[in-house]
Amino acid sequence: MKTVREVMTSQPAAVTLLDNVYEVAVKMRDYDTGFIPVVDSEAGGKLIGVITDRDLVLRGYAEKHPGSSSVETVMSSKVVSIEESATVDEAAERMASEQIRRLPVTRGGKLIGVVSLGDLAVKQIFADEAGEALSEISQRQLH
Repeated sequence: MKTVREVMTSQPAAVTLLDNVYEVAVKMRDYDTGFIPVVDSEAGGKLIGVITDRDLVLRGYAEKHPGSSSVETVMSSKVVSIEESATVDEAAERMASEQIRRLPVTRGGKLIGVVSLGDLAVKQIFADEAGEALSEISQRQLH
């Protein structure tokens, strides 16, 4: 059985609490992603939050926060992550149960990668697991 480490995107773009909303948006553009993990630079890269493009819109711009606003203004501090040794099945199950499409991968609480439904579907023969997770996520969002 493949592990998350084998299919994840290594060294993903990340921001710290020293960054601002504008810098998050620029990283999203530059890295062509809608998901940026937030790490604690003083704790050696410990994962402390995430920011999605939706967070930027709803918690940032829709609430009239300027681009110079702190990352903390828009980040989600409820972080769902998975250890690098977990199986791809465990990742797909966690994504489905939490209704998320991207999952930070950690080693001892420190960010080392991100796994997405696309990673599960494209990089190996995990189309069934990724499809099932997406189906569960989509069905729950419709209700």
